[in-house]
Amino acid sequence: MMTATEGMLGISQTALGNRLARETRREANTSQGLLATAKSPTAGIQAVKQELDRVRREHEKLQQAIYETAQVQRKLCAPRELVWGEFEIAGEIFPVRHLSGDFFKVMELDSALGLTVGDIAGKGLSAGIWQAHLMGLTQRSARRHSDPAAAVAEVNAELCQDQGEPPITALFFARLDPQENELVYCNAGLPAPLLVRHNKTVERLEKGGPMLGALQEAAYDSGSVRLNPGDMLLAYSDGVTECRNSEDEEFEMGRLSAAANAVSGASANQVLFSTLGAVLDFADACSPEDDLTLLVIRRREGAISERSPSRSKDFSAPHRRPTSVVRLKKAERRGNRSK
Repeated sequence: MMTATEGMLGISQTALGNRLARETRREANTSQGLLATAKSPTAGIQAVKQELDRVRREHEKLQQAIYETAQVQRKLCAPRELVWGEFEIAGEIFPVRHLSGDFFKVMELDSALGLTVGDIAGKGLSAGIWQAHLMGLTQRSARRHSDPAAAVAEVNAELCQDQGEPPITALFFARLDPQENELVYCNAGLPAPLLVRHNKTVERLEKGGPMLGALQEAAYDSGSVRLNPGDMLLAYSDGVTECRNSEDEEFEMGRLSAAANAVSGASANQVLFSTLGAVLDFADACSPEDDLTLLVIRRREGAISERSPSRSKDFSAPHRRPTSVVRLKKAERRGNRSK
């Protein structure tokens, strides 16, 4: 009588034999394919060309889809230029890859103006996919809470409850009151925005709390400043101040302050592109390693105090760009090719 052990051994041997037979047949088929290719090299070359054409078509489709997604990102960050009563606002994002983890948003909140700059950890597709979700959360919370700290705390709580493991996010959110010319803000982990006064002194907006998505019970505080005629605020992602040159030096906050002061009295849009141009001049041949985002808010001198209708431009439409922007675009393309 066959023992249990012998029975199991028989089964194992049978299974092993079947596996060997399958491997032998697979090797035979492969050999036959190679022999056929060797006998007919023209057919083999044609097959390779067809496969390359198929891969190229799929790549082009993917590139087109990414390009279209990037355009959607740019539209979500509109308006890119806005005149709102006494205030001028201008913003721009330059991703190091096709999609950006940075974002900014300017939105009307009843009688106030909401201003947001965000930086999602990471770059490329993953950060880009989270961008729309973060912007939606921020807009919803901004409309529910008049206190920026409360709005930011709600966004943080939502992120921490998300089961999709959202990335850590730095966020600056502010409400601008046109009647009092007061900016109430909360800065959650973004480099401190700079308030460049008309007399060229510089203040840092540091009130707030930790980055979002890490601690559900994190506490946040609001700060406030008054914007006088000629004052301007620069909110930016760390890609601006951490941009490096060939000597491995960072642009840093001191150079950012100097670049903004160098064009004191210019429009918000001029300050925006002049400052970004200064960053690129500093980097010279080195392509930026992180997304560059800058939002400029300026209170005009001698403007009427009564609020005038909003007037905005969407820079995603084709238009003639300043030289600094063209250079930034070239640097962006160099960075994409090096990935």
